[in-house]
Amino acid sequence: MGFLRPHAARIYALLRIMTGFMFLFHGMQKLFGMFGGVPPGAPAFIIYGAGGIELVCGVLVLIGLFTGPAAFLASGTMAVAYFMGHVFPQSHILPIVNQGELAALYCFVFLYISAHGSGIWSVDDARGGTKSRTASA
Repeated sequence: MGFLRPHAARIYALLRIMTGFMFLFHGMQKLFGMFGGVPPGAPAFIIYGAGGIELVCGVLVLIGLFTGPAAFLASGTMAVAYFMGHVFPQSHILPIVNQGELAALYCFVFLYISAHGSGIWSVDDARGGTKSRTASA
């Protein structure tokens, strides 16, 4: 019995909103050079491919529109980023060793969000679309 259980829906909404918000900034960093930009020589598919997914999926998760598919795409993107950017170049699978904690954490948070759905404080909820599957349980 968690003492915050009565607030679970609002806490989940904050998790979804903040995760989308932070992911959006990664897309802005890659696509628009904001917040320090991307190191010179980064491949175009990282800048435009990953950056575009981060920007669009970040906005969709943030506002709660098509949250499940957007979060699933973001989760897969972060899984690819983890292996391409951290595991293969460094030959270490552990995130603490290969500095891939952020990519691994994003991967699993987005996977949870894709399974949970939009929840409250979302465009999907406001328009009567898909809602959290656990809210009705």
